[in-house]
Amino acid sequence: MDATNRYISKIARAAQRCAAHSLADLGVGPTERECLVRVRRNPGTSQMYLSEQLNIDRAAVARMLANLEKKGLVIREPDENDKRANKVYVTDLAQEIIQSDLGGESMFYEWLTDGMEEEELARFADTLSRLAQKARNERMAQFVNFTKWAQDHREEV
Repeated sequence: MDATNRYISKIARAAQRCAAHSLADLGVGPTERECLVRVRRNPGTSQMYLSEQLNIDRAAVARMLANLEKKGLVIREPDENDKRANKVYVTDLAQEIIQSDLGGESMFYEWLTDGMEEEELARFADTLSRLAQKARNERMAQFVNFTKWAQDHREEV
């Protein structure tokens, strides 16, 4: 049984929805928001990369980028190494929006933990930090340890 009851995912989704709520006025949806964050982290990224990262087909990425371009949030420039591809960048307006949006997400987490005792919050943050580091290490290792663990545990069931 999952000891966390997927609470971490539920909290993260609520925080993202809260932050994205402010973007709704600009006509930016959750997938577009995630796209903007990814492009901001990887300036000059390709549509292929976005397709893989967002787990949506290339045509959907192209349509989304066209919409974001119309809203003045991204620019696409031809890739000088591959004339069939574009490099994608966020605009200054998108930078401001993302910064504000991420600030809203941070404020949601601050609101959530408001009223927790300092010691409780410190233990909680330490636990989350260890889990995040373990998850990151496993992702970097291409999930080999998890895959083995899952196979061993499937045999036990």
